[in-house]
Amino acid sequence: MATLLRKIGLIRLHDRDTDGAKHQGSRKASKKNGGKQCNASSNEGILLQSDHHHHHYHSSSSSSHHQQLPHSHKRCEQPSSKDASKDKQQPQQQTGNKVPPGGSSSGSVPGQPPNKQHCAQVRSRRLMKELQDIRKLTDHFISVDLVEDNLFEWNVKLLQVDKDSALWQDMKETNTESILLNLNFPDNFPFSPPFMRVLSPRLENGYVLDGGAICMELLTPRGWSSAYTVEAVMRQFAASLVKGQGRICRKVGKTKKAFTRKEAEATFKSLVKTHEKYGWVTPPVSDG
Repeated sequence: MATLLRKIGLIRLHDRDTDGAKHQGSRKASKKNGGKQCNASSNEGILLQSDHHHHHYHSSSSSSHHQQLPHSHKRCEQPSSKDASKDKQQPQQQTGNKVPPGGSSSGSVPGQPPNKQHCAQVRSRRLMKELQDIRKLTDHFISVDLVEDNLFEWNVKLLQVDKDSALWQDMKETNTESILLNLNFPDNFPFSPPFMRVLSPRLENGYVLDGGAICMELLTPRGWSSAYTVEAVMRQFAASLVKGQGRICRKVGKTKKAFTRKEAEATFKSLVKTHEKYGWVTPPVSDG
């Protein structure tokens, strides 16, 4: 029995020594592995430090680059409250300054009608010059009288026509010294034509229609040019009278009937409408 117990004790001591040796071996192995791991970790730390240093260099250079940017760039990214309020006001001002189609904010806008004051100045200067030029004529072709001293309404006497024409013979036989016409200049003259009509004597043919209206393309808005002068218009009218075989009316009853402005305006509107439809050619008889 004692021998058996002694053997059991020896076996336990042997097992203890064996376990202790294994434990010491594992400690040594762990120390070796730990040293390798430390070396590896130290190497990785060096690499990380170098990378960190390189990254820090780039970040510092980029930060210095951002610091060198002007303050205006920073304000663009984060506008102040004053700038934001200005930006809000600018679209309102722009919309307030917009000119609607067909309107005019000032008389200097191209393609738009000038204001009334500018029109009056242009019309007055042009007509004063026209009067001066007519008074300088040496052939006494026409003469001008202002109606009640109104610069914008003239009575013009046509003193001469072609002396070989039948109209000139009529004037001599009837002791007619001149053909009297009335000219009214609109507000936007010389950019629009004057309204011209015959007052006396009563004429037939020669492109003179009811009421004394005159059928001439240059007296219409489409045929008019601001370069035309009153003198040029009157010379053209004198030529059209002869070309159209105009005569002084001698029929009983008609000679005493005077031309009226109302009748002339209605006739002129009708003839303009007819010529806009057919052009400036002889229209059909049905249209007059």
